[in-house]
Amino acid sequence: QRKVEQRNFDIRKQLLEYDDVANDQRKVIYHQRNELLESGDISETITAMRQGVLYDTFRTHVPEDSVEEQWEIAPLEQSLEAEYGLKLDVAQWLKDEPQLGDEEIIKRIVEAADKAYGDKISMVNGEAWHQFERNVMLQSLDSHWREHLAALDHLRQGIHLRGYAQKNPKQEYKREAFELFESLLDLVRSEVTKLLMTIQIRTEEQLDETEPAPAMQNVQYHHADYDEALATANPDSDKQQPITNAGQKVGRNDACPCGSGKKYKHCHGRLS
Repeated sequence: QRKVEQRNFDIRKQLLEYDDVANDQRKVIYHQRNELLESGDISETITAMRQGVLYDTFRTHVPEDSVEEQWEIAPLEQSLEAEYGLKLDVAQWLKDEPQLGDEEIIKRIVEAADKAYGDKISMVNGEAWHQFERNVMLQSLDSHWREHLAALDHLRQGIHLRGYAQKNPKQEYKREAFELFESLLDLVRSEVTKLLMTIQIRTEEQLDETEPAPAMQNVQYHHADYDEALATANPDSDKQQPITNAGQKVGRNDACPCGSGKKYKHCHGRLS
């Protein structure tokens, strides 16, 4: 009995330790949410996120301590335009200034992004834009946090298998849970930055200049003959062709050609 109780206690203790990891991460997320809800202006946070994300993107193509021959300038330009709406001719910068270093390049990229974002904000009401920034941030944070909780639950269910590899399951859980949490924060930063950088703002004047498409009038629809289309699609078809009457048109009071003895209007004429 004592062994069973001790085992149950150990299980509860392990679950508590696993829950402590999730609770610690939850405190960080909730603290961030509360700050967002209480802040009227999170532009400094958005700016720091944008600059950090751009730096990470830059270092993906231009690693630190690398030589110019290793730089992936064309892919860098493509990423900047596709992900952040920044059309920058970095290759031309290097042609004009062969001694241009990587730190100066990232500085120019960040400055260009800050200017593009500032120009966008100047087109709208500042307070409304700050509210929009906050809503985007909250929505992204909540969405990825829910996915993260599901990932933690999945990790906890299979973490005991680490013991077969001579690893401490609890330590492995904490390590992998931390990595998942870091990925969560990176995803939020990247998603928010990309959305805010690429969203298109149209002024009232631009909306007024957009004319609605003219309504279609007097449109006539012409349907190709079904049998002709069928024959074209299946030129070698052996299906029996429909029988057509090449004789005189049958009057409504004439006898029906089907031989029923009824007037045409009371027989097959009802279908016409």
